[in-house]
Amino acid sequence: MADHNDLGKLGEELAVEFLEKNGYSILETNWTFQKAEVDIIAKKDTILAVVEVKTRSSIDFGLPQDFVKPKKIQLLVKAINEYVISNELEVEVRFDIIAIHREGKGFKIEHLEDAFYYF
Repeated sequence: MADHNDLGKLGEELAVEFLEKNGYSILETNWTFQKAEVDIIAKKDTILAVVEVKTRSSIDFGLPQDFVKPKKIQLLVKAINEYVISNELEVEVRFDIIAIHREGKGFKIEHLEDAFYYF
């Protein structure tokens, strides 16, 4: 596997740990619907958090969250609509980004709640 794939997988593992430590229950990881892949679907109280994880080795070329493009957002919205309907969920849906980048020997994790909106 390429280094960037390893970094992405590590980022998703760090994000799951971070969410669990902050009271979220992880319902799904890498859930797919048609062309969309949702990194993490988590629940906390009555909120269904749809989490896109972006991991970078550095921020030299921009912040990780800057790499979530409109097409990705459109795919996520479509996929989560299907997820909520097929699982007959009565929840408030929130789209989050967990941005991770290497900082020294470790990683900095930033959880951006309500990172984008959809209409």
